[in-house]
Amino acid sequence: MTRILFVCLGNICRSPAAENILRHLTHELDCAQSFEIDSAGTAGWHKGKSPDSRMSATLTERQVPVTGSARQFSKDDFQAFDLILTMDDDNYSAVTFMDQKGKYSDKVKKFTSFCTEHQHAQVPDPYYGGQEGFNLVADMLEDGCREIIRRYSPIAKDSQE
Repeated sequence: MTRILFVCLGNICRSPAAENILRHLTHELDCAQSFEIDSAGTAGWHKGKSPDSRMSATLTERQVPVTGSARQFSKDDFQAFDLILTMDDDNYSAVTFMDQKGKYSDKVKKFTSFCTEHQHAQVPDPYYGGQEGFNLVADMLEDGCREIIRRYSPIAKDSQE
């Protein structure tokens, strides 16, 4: 089983969307048993809150069930997860700062390194923008999550052979 944690700033838009998209895709592709999926934020402003209503509506339109509540990233997450995927450079810096000795540097990666169709360096924060931003983020997250499944699911690997 691969344990994956998605990380953004407040854990109400991008990272819970990635969590829900990956969970949905793993169920669709019958490989959910291969993953443990969660999300967190580098800031604790929204602890306990549900995902942003605009992002939730965007995902619901795509038939992606939305669950979860915001939590803050902690040092314990380094040991609890195999892969920690950050949404932007600031999130990457905040997470790696908590690992000053670099003990877990092989686990922390930028989410966009998994995107195959979108060439953005970061997943943009749609919080202060319009619907186009939420659609772009959902598209990018679907793109990267499909590649995560391709790389980390034994079932997906078997079907490619």
